[in-house]
Amino acid sequence: MNKFLKRGAIWLIALMLVVLAGCGQAADKNQGAAPAESAVSQGQESSAEPSASSEEAGKTTYPLKLTDATGTEITFDAAPERIISIAPSETESLFALGLGDQIVGVTDIDDYPEEAQSKPKVGGYELNTEAIVAAKPDVVFAAGITSADTIKGLRDLGIKVFQFNPKTVEAIIQDLQQYGQITDHQAEAAQLTAKMESELAQVTDKAKSLSDEQKKKVYIEFSPGWTVGKGEFMDELITLSGGINVAGDTTGWNEINEETIIKANPDVILYANSVIDDKNQTLDQIIKARAGWDQITAVKEGRIVGLDDNLLSRTGPRITEGLLEVAKAIYPDLYR
Repeated sequence: MNKFLKRGAIWLIALMLVVLAGCGQAADKNQGAAPAESAVSQGQESSAEPSASSEEAGKTTYPLKLTDATGTEITFDAAPERIISIAPSETESLFALGLGDQIVGVTDIDDYPEEAQSKPKVGGYELNTEAIVAAKPDVVFAAGITSADTIKGLRDLGIKVFQFNPKTVEAIIQDLQQYGQITDHQAEAAQLTAKMESELAQVTDKAKSLSDEQKKKVYIEFSPGWTVGKGEFMDELITLSGGINVAGDTTGWNEINEETIIKANPDVILYANSVIDDKNQTLDQIIKARAGWDQITAVKEGRIVGLDDNLLSRTGPRITEGLLEVAKAIYPDLYR
């Protein structure tokens, strides 16, 4: 089996396998088995709306009742002072909102920002329940693929768990606004999401200028032999950029059919630049060495671009930075 030298790539392949199996542990990706998206992602209102004066001041009125991605109504009597994150995406979101001091636990996999690495650890793929209980959190924030059993187990111990499960870039932005509401950091959330909306608009505005003839066919491979179709963030990032995912007629993660990819003849190939196999080959080297792939336009023209997989797979504040990287890789001339 291929080995990954970076922890982000290990987390990515674990996600893929979890999605295929239909279950999962704590993780940072966008897919999940949760029965519903968060209240904000679905366009629902919380059951305790702040007063007009509070909204103008950017302050949250408590108690605040919200429904999370599991369909469970959660009540916050005050802004949480002790927070545990069990997914890198949630950790990034919390730090981006200036909540680093309130974080009392993160997973072993959390590597961004740098400050996260010095926080107490509560496990990785397998959570350390004892460490979570000992930290006495006011809330545990979970990502989309945290398993239902994991969440139930924590809740059975009397721990408040709030799960996010956004399915689109816009939903990530909305969930960050909800983070601001829960933690009484609405001003910080507004500033962060305004930046993200600006980056999103920068890409989509340029994409609108493309004619059908100008749109590039794109193949993306972020784990050796696997690509993504509809319902995955990487597919949406390609589409938002104005590209055409050659695997867009499939759904979820798929083992590639090499003949199908050769026939599709993508103009651009995107890959995870963190992946190295047990022969010390990078993913672009693996791709170029495949029989018949030297006839693909992207290979012949050297349009094979490595990207930071964490930017594209974590449902947090850097997702629009990842979108920009995808767009620049597909249409470099539009971003000069």
